[in-house]
Amino acid sequence: MTRTDTRHAIDPESAKILDTTDLRRHFHVGDLFAPGEIRLIYTHYDRLILGSAVPGDGTLTLDHVSETGTPGFLDRREMGVLNIGDAGTVTVDGEAHALERGEVLYVGMGAGPVEFGGKGRFYVLSAPAHRTCPTRLVKLKDARRVELGSRETANERVIIQFLHPEVVETCQLLMGYTQFQPGSLWNTMPAHLHDRRMEAYLYFDLPEDARVFHFMGEPSETRHIVMANEEAVISPPWSIHCGAGTAPYTFCWAMAGDNVDFADMDMVAMEDLR
Repeated sequence: MTRTDTRHAIDPESAKILDTTDLRRHFHVGDLFAPGEIRLIYTHYDRLILGSAVPGDGTLTLDHVSETGTPGFLDRREMGVLNIGDAGTVTVDGEAHALERGEVLYVGMGAGPVEFGGKGRFYVLSAPAHRTCPTRLVKLKDARRVELGSRETANERVIIQFLHPEVVETCQLLMGYTQFQPGSLWNTMPAHLHDRRMEAYLYFDLPEDARVFHFMGEPSETRHIVMANEEAVISPPWSIHCGAGTAPYTFCWAMAGDNVDFADMDMVAMEDLR
């Protein structure tokens, strides 16, 4: 079973007048992981699709999705798959890839139907592509690690980059996740923008009774969305994106847009935040 919802783009002027309910309706993604289902969110921000596949006791096949306007889902798209559950398999073009927890599979444009199996909880991200790049499984040991922050500022963390030019070739999709050291909860201050790319976050490994406060909006008009475990949020190109949790957490980030330069960002001075 595949279920797809659509989120239309919201401009910053309109976002200023949204209340909590409307902010969540446009940007927050809850109830994402459901046993026996593929759930997708088709966004009008760089046409990024985010979603999940939870095979449960069977298998799930991602193939035709009418929102893409193509016979097959990957006819004009590439995809990244992160497993946040137990071991599972993702089968592409007849080849079964075994994904342990925390591993990422890149699937290139034109790969055909994708089958999910095993006990995995698969987080799926897809962006339009104009060329085919090879499908590749990226193990945790092969990912690029960047250590940032400090204990004094409560943001000591490691950024683990999977879909990154120095790790695996993609058309436009960037993807990885960030983990915090004990006692650190803040990401990322000072905040930044990248008007040339949108971003999406999935917060996971968060205790059931804990929450992450995700900050968004223009630097002069900040808003927040309260996030629970395994919930996602859509970050428009005009918005900051940072957060702080009431307990340790991990978040998966993904970007699509004009380039694959991870460092292409416009920093926002702390004194400019409102």
